[in-house]
Amino acid sequence: MNRRPTHRIRRAAPTLVAVAHGSRDPQALRTVLELLDRVRELRPLLDVRLGHIELNEPLLPDTLDGIGRGEAVLVPLLLGRGHHVRHDLPLAAVAASHLRTRVAAPLGPHPLLVEALYERLVEAGWQDEDGRSRSAAVVLAAAGSRDPASDVDARRTAAMLGDRLGGVPVVPAYASAASPDVPAALRALAARGRHRVALASYFTAPGRFATVSAAAAPGIASAPLGAHPAMARLLLHRYDQALAGGEPTRGALPSPWLLASA
Repeated sequence: MNRRPTHRIRRAAPTLVAVAHGSRDPQALRTVLELLDRVRELRPLLDVRLGHIELNEPLLPDTLDGIGRGEAVLVPLLLGRGHHVRHDLPLAAVAASHLRTRVAAPLGPHPLLVEALYERLVEAGWQDEDGRSRSAAVVLAAAGSRDPASDVDARRTAAMLGDRLGGVPVVPAYASAASPDVPAALRALAARGRHRVALASYFTAPGRFATVSAAAAPGIASAPLGAHPAMARLLLHRYDQALAGGEPTRGALPSPWLLASA
């Protein structure tokens, strides 16, 4: 008995929409595009697109409109929970009623981020023996948010980075909306006898906050995380995590907006 061959139709994977904040610094867009190129190298068949919350094109609604019908996963290029992650992205996903959407967790906290932070510090001149000095410390410079969850996430990353550095004190500080700012954190560390302080730039890409924070550093200041290979792997991890987290939604606000767990 001859059997007719069966052909399975492979569904296209949902589009990965990387959501950047946006910046007036032209280097920010170039950095994000380089990062997404790394993501495409890791997963060549995946449709990877970019949308901005503000300041740069393409804006997120335009990116979602351009996908057409199908499925998409919004992966925020943001390092912790805050207003954009908890409100703006879920609402944008729901507004794209032609799509079935998921919203992934922010990039941080995560060990891959910590590895990228460590390697950026090493690139800037940090040496492991520096951490053995009782006067050594690191300021983790982040954007800041009025959402208390953002501070919780930054403190968790600071603790993880401190462990990676062999027990060096790491203090989070913020460029806006939260305290302490970088100069205040430096003063507090100096009062504790910590005068050899490096600054770890906890920013996805260059921009005004990263520049201002680095300018306040008394010693070495690392570059933003940018297109570090660990960042590309983390983007895909958050994408996969969101896909494993449940069914997509369309047209009504899900609870809890299908935001994948960290």
